[in-house]
Amino acid sequence: MRILVVDDAPDVVESVRLGFTLQWRDVEVLGAGTGQEALDVVEGQRPDIVLLDVGLPGVDGFAVLRDIRLFSDVPIVMLTARDDAMDKVKGLELGADDYVTKPFNHLELMARVRAVLRRHEMPPPTSRAPSFKALDLEVDFAAREVRLRGERLELTPTEYKLLYHLVRNSGHVLQHGTLLAKVWGREYLDEVDYLRVYVRRLRDKLGDDPDHPRYIRTERGLGYRFIAAGG
Repeated sequence: MRILVVDDAPDVVESVRLGFTLQWRDVEVLGAGTGQEALDVVEGQRPDIVLLDVGLPGVDGFAVLRDIRLFSDVPIVMLTARDDAMDKVKGLELGADDYVTKPFNHLELMARVRAVLRRHEMPPPTSRAPSFKALDLEVDFAAREVRLRGERLELTPTEYKLLYHLVRNSGHVLQHGTLLAKVWGREYLDEVDYLRVYVRRLRDKLGDDPDHPRYIRTERGLGYRFIAAGG
């Protein structure tokens, strides 16, 4: 297991290195102090996960995240000293997998890293049920493929899992906590921002207008429901 810690504070990198090596066998912790160093390490050494500080000097962590996503889908956990909901949303929208606020507890950080890796390593959910069709959308559960107007949609593993659970419960409201537990895990029950960001990403790919939904309806204060036109 190879973890890249991107932070301009050497003591933070060393602290993470010590915490992980004491608790996790066969882990190698790499360090980078700038955005360019981070890009070079991701491209050259292919870490299994990246812990990326938002407050880097020069080019901030959001810009580094954006650049990494141009060529790699490596799991990325953002680190920030600011407990700002807008920062969290921005990071998730740019492709981050999780978000941890400094100062962090090392056991909490390790639990988050394990959860992110588990989501990436788990195969997408499958089913023997026949393909699901609604309007221009088709979900082939056996092939784990989604097509819109006959064209295959490229979904991330998390986007597919979210859509899978919505369509498998079509017509029924899935509460926020239920979706968070099914897609992210029970330790994410309070992270409603994660759900909102990924629903928005799904809607963008489906061409779904939240004010006049054809597929995903927001049930305010409760959760989301997959519908067909007029449902």
